[in-house]
Amino acid sequence: MRTGKNLLPLLAIAMMVALPSYTSAAQVSVITTTTVDSVQPTDTIQPGETITTTNASVARAYLSPGSYVLVTQGVPVRIVASSRLDWPPPYRVATERYSPQVTLSGDGSLNGYVAGLPFPLLDANDPAIATKIIWNYTYRPMYSDDFDIRYPEMATYSPWNDSTPVNYFIVGHMAQYNNVGRVEVPPIPTDTDALASGIRSKFAMFPFIEPSAMNGYGMLRFRYMDPNRADDIWMYNREARRLRRETESAQSDPIASPPTLGAGEGGGAFAGVANTPVAAFANNVDSDSLFGFSANPANFDYRFLGERRMLAPVHTLQDGACSSYYQMNCTENWEIRHLYAIEADAKPNTNMTIPKRILYVDSEGWFITASDQYDRNGALWKSLVNFITYEDRAAPGARVAIYPYRRFFQIGMVDTDLNSGYTTVASMPGSSAVGADSWYINMGAVDNAFFSTGNLELASSHP
Repeated sequence: MRTGKNLLPLLAIAMMVALPSYTSAAQVSVITTTTVDSVQPTDTIQPGETITTTNASVARAYLSPGSYVLVTQGVPVRIVASSRLDWPPPYRVATERYSPQVTLSGDGSLNGYVAGLPFPLLDANDPAIATKIIWNYTYRPMYSDDFDIRYPEMATYSPWNDSTPVNYFIVGHMAQYNNVGRVEVPPIPTDTDALASGIRSKFAMFPFIEPSAMNGYGMLRFRYMDPNRADDIWMYNREARRLRRETESAQSDPIASPPTLGAGEGGGAFAGVANTPVAAFANNVDSDSLFGFSANPANFDYRFLGERRMLAPVHTLQDGACSSYYQMNCTENWEIRHLYAIEADAKPNTNMTIPKRILYVDSEGWFITASDQYDRNGALWKSLVNFITYEDRAAPGARVAIYPYRRFFQIGMVDTDLNSGYTTVASMPGSSAVGADSWYINMGAVDNAFFSTGNLELASSHP
């Protein structure tokens, strides 16, 4: 996969697939140093094979129900040998130093966390294992201090046209700053703002550059260390020159969803990021689904479904044969991974549009490789796949954001509505990025001052 406007493969239609069988939790030995699980002679797939619509059934046992639908509808999968994923050295050192003191409270919150992976040793029989895996995902080694993605792009395609998008979004910055768990950029390991404000992390997505109807829009999201405190979320409407508060429930609505229902009900007055005059189904991605799962973890109950050997694209090609602007049939490398399957159920009265998600978490990288999402009737509704690369830079031509060791970059994501067939493809970065430098991880590219409502208004007024 290229990191420009070479958008990931995808076209899907509604299709019901039964949940696959999971390894019983009682049979699982969960550890952090997972050995590489190469394809075995007894497997129905082998390295070098390409899975297409004609032979998709041989890979069904290695895919989530939603991912299987995508493959049956044309997403090609190239099987490659598996290889290890090592953590950045500062993160590993922090894990070894601080993880022995971390415990889980009765309400699911963390005690004693400082930095690194909270729970490197897990017991499959632990009734709290699902919550611990979610905390490991929350403080994953992909980034620990901060990140700034320049010019990410999301393009949406109809089921009748996989070449020309019906709509697309381009954003100047998608960034996050963590007040706790810092291991590379001072202040380490905790920013004093954590004590002063109680904020654990700050997320920003602004300013929207395209389409013109959303030019100048933007959002901020603050997450607190207190699990009983809801996220603070602001959206700036440039046309109205107004900063508006949003609810957590609205973040499960598609970004810029049409104003058809109340917020948190599949569209709303300011659902997702902004209320704009865009066509229905113009986007599938909701703020809570960014990076696989970005919702406030306190709003969900978690259930461990077991550990599975599944295919996932964790060594995505950064450059290759896919060169056309809107190509959606790029063949990517997928390999067998040990994944933890976690069911996330929205707590009562949260009014989430997506009340149930099945998250597939990599046991080495702790990122989400896939997520199947279910509607309020319990039917499979949407399917999401993340495309990860593991290199010392996000793109081959990078000249600034280069690291002395390999690390993880999510350079693509697909999110498909299996009922309507509309597909949103995210490229991080998109084609509007200046140069090959895109992912600035733990480089101090953003600080606490960047994530202020004043900066949101200023940047959105001059996109």
